Amino acid sequence: MKLAGQVLAGSWEFVVGDDWVSAAGVLLTVAVTALVAGAGVAAWWIAPPAVLGLLADSVRRAAR
Repeated sequence: MKLAGQVLAGSWEFVVGDDWVSAAGVLLTVAVTALVAGAGVAAWWIAPPAVLGLLADSVRRAAR
């Protein structure tokens, strides 16, 4: 059980790290992409602007 907790904590640190806002943005991007693709619409166009927006937001917050 202790090993499972360490693996979970390590996974959380790897995915979220110090920036939970970006991690939440990635999760939201994946969810929206899945919903759009599930509706039968091409969803390839969702990720590029989302990544650019998340990157710009992350740099803006880091520069403060």
